[in-house]
Amino acid sequence: MMDMFSNLSLGFGVALSLQNLALCFAGCLVGTLIGVLPGVGPIATIAILLPITFGLDPVGALIMLAGIYYGAQYGGSTTAILVNIPGEATSVVTTLDGHQMAKQGRAGVALGTAALGSFFAGCVATLFIAALGAPLTKLALLFGPAEYFSLMVMGLCFAVVLARGSILKAFCMIMLGLLLSTVGTDLETGQERMTFGFAPLADGIDFAVLAMGVFGFAEVLRNLESPETRDVVKTKIGRLLPDWSDIKQSIKPVLRGTFLGGTLGILPGNGAVLGPFASYTLEKKLAKDPSRFGKGAIEGVAGPESANNAGAQTAFIPLLTLGIPPNAVMALMVGAMTIHGIIPGPQVMTKNPELFWGMIASMWIGNLMLLVINLPLVGLWVKLLQVPYRLMFPSILIFCCIGIYSVNNQPVDVAFTAMFGLFGYLLIKLGFEPAPMLLGFVLGKLMEEKLRQALIISRGSFMTFVERPISAGLLIVAVTILVIALLPSINKKRDEVFTE
Repeated sequence: MMDMFSNLSLGFGVALSLQNLALCFAGCLVGTLIGVLPGVGPIATIAILLPITFGLDPVGALIMLAGIYYGAQYGGSTTAILVNIPGEATSVVTTLDGHQMAKQGRAGVALGTAALGSFFAGCVATLFIAALGAPLTKLALLFGPAEYFSLMVMGLCFAVVLARGSILKAFCMIMLGLLLSTVGTDLETGQERMTFGFAPLADGIDFAVLAMGVFGFAEVLRNLESPETRDVVKTKIGRLLPDWSDIKQSIKPVLRGTFLGGTLGILPGNGAVLGPFASYTLEKKLAKDPSRFGKGAIEGVAGPESANNAGAQTAFIPLLTLGIPPNAVMALMVGAMTIHGIIPGPQVMTKNPELFWGMIASMWIGNLMLLVINLPLVGLWVKLLQVPYRLMFPSILIFCCIGIYSVNNQPVDVAFTAMFGLFGYLLIKLGFEPAPMLLGFVLGKLMEEKLRQALIISRGSFMTFVERPISAGLLIVAVTILVIALLPSINKKRDEVFTE
């Protein structure tokens, strides 16, 4: 306990520097903004802003990117409540009761409940990260190459099962990501692989190019084809702070949502997205009158909003302690860390304690900033919601092109980004989810490295993966979840859940 307090004091010393405070505020403000504006999302925004972080120190860069991610969870609820459009994937559930509350003239109470629940959940989840950080890092230090490879296999299996749509399509996306990660020069033999004699591919596909194309450009194309229908609530926002009866109704859902979202957020394969859905289902089952849900029940806002913010924060646990990104946003964070020469994993806590604890401390500060940004500025967010998307997309594309060109000063990178943008758009149209592909791409090189190391140590014997107890256990979990997911009855129920 004393060690944790001394580490937290180190973290607050880093996070409270003037530069890091400014970057934290900038990240939270941008995150709220892109959460409020439907159709952009944190994945595309972080991909666009990756080149900007090159000139920053690693701690400041990651503090800003983290602020964008959990800030988007706050902003997404504003759009869900006022416009009935989820500004972020995790805000889908908030539209069900939040918009109904707004129609009843209780928009302010819904926004206040969402913000306060999110603040509480964010603070508790950050404490959870601080408490689990050291034990998990010590456990990770016991892992060898075989255990790391098996852990990544398990993570990718979770990504397949938790991805929206067909399991087969998600599996294909994972494999495509792994295949793309092998493009370039083999580090051990020096031979070029799958470059087709094209010199710009000799160093492999740039992470920023792939991410910005598949999520930035493709997202713009997807939003342009759908007509804008924004039903902004015309009634007054009203008071923002809930009264005592609202608080009494919200306390238990907030506590349950925080626990549920925080637990699911740790799961590899985007478990954080499941948090709000699970919380809403639980609250509906526990309610004395379930018919209230969908008609403006405050529990349907408090629980899911707490769950999505708790999940967004605890998603950093596997990233910071094990080096395994549980979702596409965390995969982008891995890319940002790699760009700055930091290898994600247990060494981060021992070799870069100021980065690990500085990020944790910045999350507390960021949650407080978000409370201030969201409630007093709600009038500004309402005005922004009236800006047509067709006026925003040219500036988004220009920023993307400038950012990607500034990475290597090569025009071919812009062309590759545009190509991946068209490819990403095609994937979306065909019902493939691009996020698993990005996870596969990020983990591909690391998986190849750990596989080779394990085989060198075992003198080429694949039995090393089943002879080592931890590795065998992780592989058994991976195979089990895949087999269960493929059972016809479970697969049908899974499809029903995602459709709902």
